[in-house]
Amino acid sequence: MDRTDAGALVRAAADGDAAAWKALVEGLSPLVWSVVRAHRLSDADAHEVYQTAWFRFAQHLGRIREPGKAGAWLASTARHECLKVIRNSQRLTLTDDPRLLDRVSEDGTPEQSLLDSEEAAAQSERVRRLWQEFEELGERCRQLLRVLMATPPPSYQDVSAALGIAVGSIGPLRQRCLRRLRARLEARGAI
Repeated sequence: MDRTDAGALVRAAADGDAAAWKALVEGLSPLVWSVVRAHRLSDADAHEVYQTAWFRFAQHLGRIREPGKAGAWLASTARHECLKVIRNSQRLTLTDDPRLLDRVSEDGTPEQSLLDSEEAAAQSERVRRLWQEFEELGERCRQLLRVLMATPPPSYQDVSAALGIAVGSIGPLRQRCLRRLRARLEARGAI
């Protein structure tokens, strides 16, 4: 969906046109799903984020300053909601599975458990540093890389329409963004 179409549909939907709303949902849902899938949430959380992104979009429909950038607005909202779910899920994990509650007996010796725990902590720290440096990239790089990480990856035409980037510029911009991320990680000794 290109910006002109998106802008016209947003304005029409804000005026109460149900067909325009339906066209927006059908046209931009793949983009929202690609952002959600890039964060590897559980199915339940992914559906929750998808619905929340569209709910927020509906709430702000009449107040969106640049209706032509509806795709970018939705992608950004979906990303923020994903990060909120991830932060909240790290606080508490509920389970009634006794195997998860009694890990020592399944994991072997306490020494092996400690080594595994240290390895997991180191991996977790590497991932944390990666995402920390990722968040320090410019907004344009973050949006592009998140959309391109989706499974299955969206076509360059979809990315172009959603983010307002020329199709021929997507690949070079992606390379520059990845180089910046790598340089930031190398400078911090993370890789």
